[in-house]
Amino acid sequence: MDILRSLPGVGRTVLATLLAEAYDPLQRRDTQALRCLSGVAPVTKRSGKSLCVVRRLAAHNRLRCALHHGAAIAVPHETVSQAKDQALRDRGHGHARALHSVADRLLAVACAMLETQTLFDPSRTGHNHAT
Repeated sequence: MDILRSLPGVGRTVLATLLAEAYDPLQRRDTQALRCLSGVAPVTKRSGKSLCVVRRLAAHNRLRCALHHGAAIAVPHETVSQAKDQALRDRGHGHARALHSVADRLLAVACAMLETQTLFDPSRTGHNHAT
């Protein structure tokens, strides 16, 4: 619990929602299941020659809202999240799309932290945590 609490943007409410709604994938350190359950994993639709990537609508709404809020809190407080948000915004993506990407990164970092049993350390981002 302390490991997840050390992640930027994770307060009491976000932590409680993560543990209540996604306990099994967190326990298994299953990043892909967490991404799908929370709605940050995109859906690719293919039909013949066309290809379209859209937002996942089949997701747990409370978990989606909690991660959206956590990402919004992490952006001004952590430099890597802020840089990722700004890079996406500079490429023309909207605010919500940028926060989805930040939340996706934070889920990967959370699983890596749980795997290694380490607290969040901003100086280690990019090398030891998944980005």
